[in-house]
Amino acid sequence: MKAVAFVGYKKSGKTTTIEAVAKVLKERGYKVGIAKSMHTEFDEKGTDSWRFSRIADYVLIKAHDTDALLFKSKDINAFFSVMPDVDFLLMEGFKSIKHVPKVICAKSMKDVSELNDGLAIAVSGLLANEGIREADGLPVIRNPEKLAGLIEEKAFMLPNIDCGMCGFKCAEMARMIVNGEKTLKDCVVLSSKPKVTVKIDGKVLPMKGWVQELVEKTIKGMLSAMKGYREGRKIEIVIRED
Repeated sequence: MKAVAFVGYKKSGKTTTIEAVAKVLKERGYKVGIAKSMHTEFDEKGTDSWRFSRIADYVLIKAHDTDALLFKSKDINAFFSVMPDVDFLLMEGFKSIKHVPKVICAKSMKDVSELNDGLAIAVSGLLANEGIREADGLPVIRNPEKLAGLIEEKAFMLPNIDCGMCGFKCAEMARMIVNGEKTLKDCVVLSSKPKVTVKIDGKVLPMKGWVQELVEKTIKGMLSAMKGYREGRKIEIVIRED
């Protein structure tokens, strides 16, 4: 899954920009997901769903116009893990996120300089309507076709686990990828296809090759002594702490 965050202050054109880009990507045959960060309460106090969500871990809502899933994620990785497999994830908000590239939606040049944390690949939003071509060294793009093309080329999402296997934290690696100093191939977790994958609450636990081999042989050794065991292409084990 590739991802990009559209960041900007209130009324800077984030929603309009995302809507236009999503439409273009859909027309190009991609499966698109959208995530929104809000600063208001989504589930209004006193409603049935609010009462249920105070008790349950997950609440499913079936309405006439749409369906919804309410839950409280432990971290941002767990939050994104509920998104079905999509080609592109477009995020509205999420200014503090550091493992994806960003499009700055700005109303002024001042906004751009304040929001540019080294992860921006372009500027759009209301500022793009003023005919400005560049801001803080970034291209200012109004045309959604052109912006979608840039996102096709430069969108990515790092694991956000700071495993250190590449020698950097994910935020550092993300900035270097945006600047062209590194590529996704330099992320050990993404570039390798591990034989053994362990996830804890949706978060991948990084393991070096010898650790994967140890886990594989230990599990297979224990299971092989059990009646009904047979060799298979994939073994799945889930441990729940209920």
